[in-house]
Amino acid sequence: MSQVTEYDNAPKTDHAYDGIEEFDNPLPGWWKWLFIASIVFSPFYFLYYHNGTAGRSVEDLYGVALAENTRLQFEEIGDLKPDEATLVAYMEKPNWVRVGQSVFKANCISCHGREGEGQVGPNLTDDYFKNIKNIEDIAKVINNGAGGGAMPKWADRLHPNEVVLVSAYVATLRGKNIESSRGPEGKTIPPWPEPVESDPETPEE
Repeated sequence: MSQVTEYDNAPKTDHAYDGIEEFDNPLPGWWKWLFIASIVFSPFYFLYYHNGTAGRSVEDLYGVALAENTRLQFEEIGDLKPDEATLVAYMEKPNWVRVGQSVFKANCISCHGREGEGQVGPNLTDDYFKNIKNIEDIAKVINNGAGGGAMPKWADRLHPNEVVLVSAYVATLRGKNIESSRGPEGKTIPPWPEPVESDPETPEE
């Protein structure tokens, strides 16, 4: 004689599949109403954030927040000059190199590859350079472009500090020699200058 359990007398639906019955256990009313409310709300959300006044989209709001955060960061360092001393110094500051890396990944990987290995644009990880003779030229190429427009100018798209920091990041890629489908382009140039040792009493940024 089989034992009767509490489930045997539980309400079930009228349909079964290969002898398998389905309990009549509907979703809670609050869950159904929440689902219906989300459907009703979604057209208004779409119209407000994606089809309304410019600047309301999630992307636009993120851009504003990112710009504000970047502005606060740049207040710490003031206005950077794209000269040799500044670029060499910021190559040795990991926190700021990461800022330059984020600028690179946001704007440069479609041409230069995720790691700087080169795609449409040249490999940035070897010792061959087409338009660079010294470290300051990196910032000049980023600002003004090169190759008759093949490398666009970024002076009107990036903050001057972003140009300096992404230039410092690009300079750190030299010598990594990441495998690339692009062969050597340009000529070898002298190594980057050595950083000037900072005063031990001066705190690092």
